Amino acid sequence: MNLLEIIKESARKQPKKIVLPEGSEERTLQAADEVLKERIAEIILIGNQDEIRDLARTNGLGHLSNAVVVNPETAGKKNAYANLMVELRGHKGMTLEKAYELLKDPLYLATLMIKLGDADGEVAGAMNATGDVLRPAFQYIKTLPGISVVSGAFIMILPEKTYGENGMLIFADCAVHPDPDEQQLAEIAVATAQTARSIAKIDPRVAMLSFSTKGSASHALVDKVVNATKIAKKMDPDLQIDGELQVDAALIQAIGKKKAPDSNIAGFANVLVFPNLESGNIGYKLVQRLANAEAVGPILQGMAAPINDLSRGCSVEDIINMIAITANQASK
Repeated sequence: MNLLEIIKESARKQPKKIVLPEGSEERTLQAADEVLKERIAEIILIGNQDEIRDLARTNGLGHLSNAVVVNPETAGKKNAYANLMVELRGHKGMTLEKAYELLKDPLYLATLMIKLGDADGEVAGAMNATGDVLRPAFQYIKTLPGISVVSGAFIMILPEKTYGENGMLIFADCAVHPDPDEQQLAEIAVATAQTARSIAKIDPRVAMLSFSTKGSASHALVDKVVNATKIAKKMDPDLQIDGELQVDAALIQAIGKKKAPDSNIAGFANVLVFPNLESGNIGYKLVQRLANAEAVGPILQGMAAPINDLSRGCSVEDIINMIAITANQASK
């Protein structure tokens, strides 16, 4: 059984309610139909009931009859959601009038459903930009206690099985935060370790990457990684983590032994934390294209509830996989 099948099977064991705010988007509907067929999660679609029913009939999506459909115009708990918005953001100028208007936006409605406990997680982005998906989440869901930054991880599955965990590695941050400071970098490391446990089902061994290994270079950028490693150890004293490490020292045992002989991570890392978004994004795409690796993600981490963003070019299978991942995040 491959990783994605393991993730799906795990989701089946603890069914979660996943809300899909892009309820009339055809790939999303096809994915929702398959998720319901495979019993990966319970599905809430936001949209017009008649439109969704017609699309389901036209596309032969018989399992969508098991989905809950919520119309933003007539949502039964709209009053409760609006009052909660005012309670949480009245100091920012939120009024009931503004709240009712925002709740017509499925992305805001989905977020408030999660906040009030009517859904466990959200997947969106097939037809909305990342900023639009995340804005309501930042305003109402916010981040986990002790975490101030949201980041994006990729599970990289390589044909070459000698690296990481039998060819599997977790890369972060590859999607969200352009230039984290040392505190934020430490938080990204801790959050990525949790993703490794809850989604990849592995015991994380975290390498904090740099262009230096254990003082081989002196620079403020190296100092940031060294300090971030120390902070992460304080945040999670049981976490297996080391840095600063160059990527070859992190992944290849012979090089790790030579460059960092006292490290229990060098040569054995299965989680790679990049010093900034630029290096992370370049790194995962190089590995994806040149090593023919499968890149699963981005998996958003650090939010107080699981909300994941899709690429607008995503496939139906991508959406299915992200629903399963979101369900796993909600079960942790």
